[in-house]
Amino acid sequence: MKQLSGLDSSFLNIETPTTFGHVASLLVLHPQDEEADLYQALHRTFQERLHLLEVYRRKLHWVPFGLDHPYWVDDPDLDLEFHLRELALPRPGDERQLGEQVARIASRPLDRSRPLWEMYVIRGLADGRVGILSKLHHATIDGVSGAELLNVLLDHDPEGADIEPTADPWTPEPAPSSAELLRRTIVTYATNPRKAMQFQVRLARTVANLSGNSAARDAVGSALRALRGAGVLERNPAERAARLPTGPAPRTPFNRPISPHRRVAFRTLSLSDARTVKHAFDVTVNDVVLALSASALRRYLEHHDVLPETSLIAMVPVSVRADQGAGDSTNQIAGVPALLHTDVEDPVDRLRAIHASMAAAKEIQRAIPATMLTELAEFAPPALAARAARLAGRLRLTDRMNPPISLIVSNVPGPREPLYLSGAPMEHFYPVSNIADGMGLNITVQSYLDNLDFGLVACRELVPDLWTICDGLEEAMRDLLDRCPSAKGTR
Repeated sequence: MKQLSGLDSSFLNIETPTTFGHVASLLVLHPQDEEADLYQALHRTFQERLHLLEVYRRKLHWVPFGLDHPYWVDDPDLDLEFHLRELALPRPGDERQLGEQVARIASRPLDRSRPLWEMYVIRGLADGRVGILSKLHHATIDGVSGAELLNVLLDHDPEGADIEPTADPWTPEPAPSSAELLRRTIVTYATNPRKAMQFQVRLARTVANLSGNSAARDAVGSALRALRGAGVLERNPAERAARLPTGPAPRTPFNRPISPHRRVAFRTLSLSDARTVKHAFDVTVNDVVLALSASALRRYLEHHDVLPETSLIAMVPVSVRADQGAGDSTNQIAGVPALLHTDVEDPVDRLRAIHASMAAAKEIQRAIPATMLTELAEFAPPALAARAARLAGRLRLTDRMNPPISLIVSNVPGPREPLYLSGAPMEHFYPVSNIADGMGLNITVQSYLDNLDFGLVACRELVPDLWTICDGLEEAMRDLLDRCPSAKGTR
């Protein structure tokens, strides 16, 4: 039995009738054998590896009255046939039909009484390909742990893998009683005040450092010395200051309250091309991904004559996972805000400005201890947090004020080696992330082999022409490559 962290629980608490906490990945495989049945192959894989796949075996167990974060417990009635499903697209099975089907599945919440996952084998894709849509709740995994999970579920060799059976077959542990959970909660509340005070002081110190306000730093320093003298707070090294984007993000058509309906679109660009741009302009691949997204958004907003005069602001998720955290499926992510410089006309100038903004964002990440970024979610009672999310939705607060960020743009490193299911090679690994009120568009890219697989998710009503943003990504890459001296003679 494991308790969810505050960050894990936050993905449950944000859910409303229109905002969902699950994420998904669309794997596109190309069976070499026309008679291959990937549904049966997937079913066998789960049966053989279930002892290695804790994420798929566990379900939520709630603390009475929502007084504390819930726990993961084994599901004694795990039903693989319920979670593994198959369907087929009508002809011709093109990418837009696939996107529509994925959007319909992404628009349905997961059943909280069961393990929080579903997996769909989607037949009927063009050229004999098969899609596998893996849908899991974000309370269960983050992007990095999701990629690690895929390495367990799929094979690294087309001939398959020899999985050693566990010495002791998996048997579910009994769930704790309500009385036991309440006893644990009492202990948590008894120790939390001291932890909360330590956290609040560390947060105040960090904010003072970031603000550059000498009076604030002096006041916090005096409080720190007093608390250290009383033994309440341990000593920590000073953090370096860095500047945040000032003010809220400008309003765009996708910064409105969202509906429960989604649109999903995909596009693959070359990782080699991104590295060509990276080396030509001395930036990072993540800078290139942000620049491509910014250019596509600028084109889209210009086309609709709604381009803001000020820059869009992206929230860029970053992993705070330590090396020793490998194999831990809990969420260990934080987000840093970065200007996308959509107000800059020249694509190369925009790329360089994004590089500078991300350098500042990385300073912020270094200035704030990684533990603080994840501890922030620990102190709100789950029942109160969930009620606050529902109240914000009913009040339509995103109609009353500009959003703090425009959208999330996420770049997740994926598998670096080919993966297979029953000998069928995986060709693409498209992410399907989530959106929320005031943030009706999400751009996430997953790298796989030489692919940058972009997955775009939007509110169906706010972004009716999502595929045009995918076209803009391709145009943005061509624009940058055309400005690379090393690429001119090769295209």
